[in-house]
Amino acid sequence: QVQLVESGGGLVQPGGSLRLSCVASGSIGSINRMEWYRQGSGRDRDLVASIARDDNTNYADSVKGRFTISRDNAKTTMYLQMNSLKPEDTDVYYCAADGLHYGELGVPIAFRSWGQGTRVTVSS
Repeated sequence: QVQLVESGGGLVQPGGSLRLSCVASGSIGSINRMEWYRQGSGRDRDLVASIARDDNTNYADSVKGRFTISRDNAKTTMYLQMNSLKPEDTDVYYCAADGLHYGELGVPIAFRSWGQGTRVTVSS
């Protein structure tokens, strides 16, 4: 199994910045795509940004130019640098990842994992 743990959420004033982190652990073979989603009360979970194994990135139109997704060289920790935050960025942010992990007897098995979420509140 592969576990994902987010951190870095909190309360920030409009125009401020936060940096979210997502750390993957477990019997990881390789991680392909990692993603950040966000979800508000009563709404669907929306894709915010993604980063592929080749570091190709994609962003939702609503965050382009303000958010930056990245990950470390080991490709097991992902970040979301959020600048110029707006009240409408208030949500619970989730990370997700897919790839291969080692099952019993060391056999690689595809996985798709989610973190537990970290709350971001943008308010004065």
